[in-house]
Amino acid sequence: MGRSCFTRSTLKIIPANRLLRSIDRCLDLSDLRHYLADFYSPIGRPSIAPELMIRMLIVGYCYGIRSERQLCEETRLNMAYRWFCRLSLEDEIPNHSTFSKNSHGRFRGSDLFR
Repeated sequence: MGRSCFTRSTLKIIPANRLLRSIDRCLDLSDLRHYLADFYSPIGRPSIAPELMIRMLIVGYCYGIRSERQLCEETRLNMAYRWFCRLSLEDEIPNHSTFSKNSHGRFRGSDLFR
């Protein structure tokens, strides 16, 4: 996940007063992987980055996107959402089922996000 595809001219497209820009300035998820390490297996297929999932959920909360399927579609189409989620134009969006599996399965017994 990186912002390499977002040049200065591309960022001008996303208004400076956009809510996501304000949130991005104060959101620090750098320690998130450390706190969630016990929930991820070291073997098997690579998991979706927890930072990406949290950023996408923040987009959903801020813009009233309740459906996980719709959130994935909106993130795929909206350049500001991609920027906030640290996704390049080529990066794939997680499948909507990933959110359900994590919220109803993997993290269900944890109060970490509270």
